[in-house]
Amino acid sequence: MQASTAPPTYESEILDHLGLVAGMYDELEIGRRIDSCIAQDLDQREVSVGQAVKAMVLNGLGFVQQSLYLTPRFFKNRPTDRLIGEGVEPEHLNDDVLGRALDGLYDYGVTELFRDLSAHAAARLGLTPRFAHLDATSFLVHGEYDGDEEPEDGVIQVRKGYSRDQRPDLNQVVLNLMVEHKAGLPVLMEPLSGNASDQGIFRELIDRHVDQLQNAHGFDYVVADSALYSAGHIQDLDEAGTKFVTRVPGTLNEARQAIQNTDLSDLKPLSDGYHAREKISEYGDVKQRWLIVYSEAAADRATQSAANRRDREHEAEKSDLRELEMREFSCREDAEKALNAFEEELTGSVWAKKQLLRAARFTIDEEGVPVETGEASYLLQGTLVPSEDRLAQLVKKKSFFIVATNQLDKERLSGKELLEGYKGQSKVERGFRFLKDPQFVASSLFLESERRIMALLMVMTLCLLVYAALQWRIRQGLKETGCSYPDQKGNPTQRPTARWVFQSFEGIHVLHTGKQQFILNLEEYHRTVVSILGPEYERLYVSHPT
Repeated sequence: MQASTAPPTYESEILDHLGLVAGMYDELEIGRRIDSCIAQDLDQREVSVGQAVKAMVLNGLGFVQQSLYLTPRFFKNRPTDRLIGEGVEPEHLNDDVLGRALDGLYDYGVTELFRDLSAHAAARLGLTPRFAHLDATSFLVHGEYDGDEEPEDGVIQVRKGYSRDQRPDLNQVVLNLMVEHKAGLPVLMEPLSGNASDQGIFRELIDRHVDQLQNAHGFDYVVADSALYSAGHIQDLDEAGTKFVTRVPGTLNEARQAIQNTDLSDLKPLSDGYHAREKISEYGDVKQRWLIVYSEAAADRATQSAANRRDREHEAEKSDLRELEMREFSCREDAEKALNAFEEELTGSVWAKKQLLRAARFTIDEEGVPVETGEASYLLQGTLVPSEDRLAQLVKKKSFFIVATNQLDKERLSGKELLEGYKGQSKVERGFRFLKDPQFVASSLFLESERRIMALLMVMTLCLLVYAALQWRIRQGLKETGCSYPDQKGNPTQRPTARWVFQSFEGIHVLHTGKQQFILNLEEYHRTVVSILGPEYERLYVSHPT
């Protein structure tokens, strides 16, 4: 009798977009460089620090809102050997292994290590940016931290401070971030204590790191919002030879005066929707160019809000006028004084008409006939209408802004380039939105150690680096090959977001049957992206039928 053959066994694992993430992590040599910097203890665990960090990056870019300690669960149904390394199993990625990896990152120095990794990544991607954009944000922190202990050198403190999430009641930490302007690739991250303020931390960060960053990345200008702009900051930058591009605070008297003295007829077209003129300023004893910019889009946005504000002011002033009209003044001088004081306070209104009335006083004689007493009182009467000048003033205030630079040579940095450099500040803001997306890691942290919080912030920024690098490579590849990718509506595009590409890779699985492996649900548009990215990515999405 012939022996029966056992039926084949089948096992399916989720691959989705994680092959893209793993491929970029390897292409940028992040794990290899981490392992070359940090001493390994492979006799105590199955994965290296670089592999543990890769697992955390895969978890973070899995967009499933998994806490760090749930990383083994995240990988339970995913091909860890394909994504992380041969022989790696989900149980190898436990919280003890990941925690010790975070400790290793902290011990080396998270800012210094990230600076090296990002410089190497930018070089591999061929990115040589002119502008580096600087900003800061905060992350909420839950847990008990001993705020009475003496601060330890090099370790941030969880503290209450100015909250960008409008939660000043909660503890937080702050993250400084600098990104280049082409791909939005982060080039520097620095964790800070929760009570750090932009006015001081930007200056210190630039002092510590800008020389190394300029040498590593070759950028020409540090770009920041108005928090960077103060007399002391720009003096230090100028004396150090650092070229800056920053917005001038609208609260400065010189800035307000410059905008007030600018008419639209003074401006020249700069780029689509923008008009500008330049002036030389020596604010803070630093000779600099001020680009006074009028934005058509800002003017359109401001029109309704400015009208609403003017109308609120007008209604309040009409109410005040009604109260004033009910008063009686014993002499003309008092009435005129009250009228002048009222006029000086008018903002949203102007007079349509006004008058000062003399009102005779009467008494009733014995026969019941009104008789004038010879005394008089004075009354005010008037009509207010909304002020068109006030509306124009409010719209103008919202329509203009000033960008400053200490690059005086227009041949090196034209007005148009100056504006474009400043507008690139949105890339760092998009980076923060990415990091604080609840589907990523969430806006709050739950680790018990400040050291590990610092390391986790580095891992989160590595996620942003991998994400930005993938988006850049995909877009560049589509453009160079003339290919396209279907957007959410099925229309071809050469500029898909990495988030959309990730979502469209959902449903790709690895089917195991014995020693055979098959990739399921891989469509032609998936193959286009994988092919553009190169052979190492194709290897992650290839079947092994034998």
